[in-house]
Formats: sequence, structure tokens, C-alpha cells
Amino acid sequence: MINKKMPLRTCMGCNEQKDKKELLRIVKSKDGIIEPDITGKKNGRGAYICKNEDCLNKIIKSHRLEKIFETKISSELYESIRGVIIDK
Repeated sequence: MINKKMPLRTCMGCNEQKDKKELLRIVKSKDGIIEPDITGKKNGRGAYICKNEDCLNKIIKSHRLEKIFETKISSELYESIRGVIIDK
């Protein structure tokens, strides 16, 4: 039996490496649209965050998403991410 290695990703909030499936992916498409990627399969540049509000609050306070995607992030996007995290 072959053990398939699960990909690890680093959370932007707490900087911990976790299994990709434990994290929420936020993606910026080629069109510049930034949105939560629940499937984890959309095309574009991805950034990962733990599914808890503490990590979300850290990235809002530090403007980490804005630095990663090199663009201004709207409060509506942060609220849509919060909605996905709370829904989990």
C-alpha cells in the first residue's frame, strides 16, 4: 500500500503548516478577482488561512492579504471569508 503524501500549506495568520484540506484557500484570478475558494481548485494565485476567526483577525490587522495579492482588499471580502469560516 502506497501512502500518498498530503500537501502542506502555511496559514497566513498563525504561520503554522497544516494539511491543505484543513485550510481555507483564498484565490486571486487572472482577472484580479479575489474570493474564497471552497473547492481549493480554482485557477489563480492562492493563499491559505486556518478556519478560525483568530487567524482571520490577524490577517485583517496586519494587512497580510493586501501584501500577498498586492492590491487593496475590501471589507466585504473579509466578511465573505468570515462567513465561510463560521459556516464550516
